[in-house]
Amino acid sequence: MMKSIKFPILFLAVLLSGFYSLQVTSQSFILNKSNSTLEVHGTSSLHDWHLETEKQSGEIVITNSDDLAISTLNFSVETESLKSGKSSMDKNTYKALKTDDYKTIDFKFKSIKQVNKLENNSFKATIIGDLTISGVTKSISLDITLNLNGTKVLLEGEKSLKMTDYGIDPPKALLGTIKTGDAIKIIFKSEFESK
Repeated sequence: MMKSIKFPILFLAVLLSGFYSLQVTSQSFILNKSNSTLEVHGTSSLHDWHLETEKQSGEIVITNSDDLAISTLNFSVETESLKSGKSSMDKNTYKALKTDDYKTIDFKFKSIKQVNKLENNSFKATIIGDLTISGVTKSISLDITLNLNGTKVLLEGEKSLKMTDYGIDPPKALLGTIKTGDAIKIIFKSEFESK
């Protein structure tokens, strides 16, 4: 009788210990805004330009730090926090992004396509996610470098896009004499800290 009782208890103990260890390895990190940058670079018929964001938020949950398993990576930028240093350009940008209707640009992680482990808890990876700009959502692949540093995650990458893919008419200025190029590049360096 004791053997029949011991086996289920032992099995349950092993199962729970395995579940507990999975929970322990999962870590959540929140974006540190003051140590993170996101820039949008582009061209025009007059000169190159770039915008920097002042308000962004995000979260990453890593479920396995040995092989880099990610369950969550969400990122959001307030559209009217993108600043060029020139109010006229900012105004044209907000008009093109339809910021009255669409307050944020959002990225939502879906899967990891490829991971290469480097040294010192660093990884190069290609992730897949949904990027939403001006109400239009597209699935994109994103090449990133990720470094796990104790209670911090450092994430870097860049992505080239076309504004017209998201239904955005490239901004114009001075009655259309200055035209913005369709191609843009998003460059980000993000620091996340453990909750």
